[in-house]
Amino acid sequence: MRENVVRVNGVDVQTCIEEFTSCNIIECEVGTTGLCGGDTGNGGRTYFRITNFASTDMSCKVVEGIYGRADQIEIMFGGDTELDTFIAALEFAVERLNEQRSRL
Repeated sequence: MRENVVRVNGVDVQTCIEEFTSCNIIECEVGTTGLCGGDTGNGGRTYFRITNFASTDMSCKVVEGIYGRADQIEIMFGGDTELDTFIAALEFAVERLNEQRSRL
């Protein structure tokens, strides 16, 4: 696992990065500032990214809402190993976010 810092709406978020390999390869990066007691003006920040490194049948769709913000994000995978690596990435993300939330 590697670490990184990503800036989300002007706030630095400590992230963790992990690679998941089967017949396809994806990388997941996730992090949070934890709970900060507010909405987007004063509250916490959370970051989640999945990157295709090899042979992943992955697509996404973003439905824009008002003010150019996303109202909906869809992530779609095709294939059996894509299901396996996506589940592993989600489990990694949940574990890291829970660790960071309770640590901060």
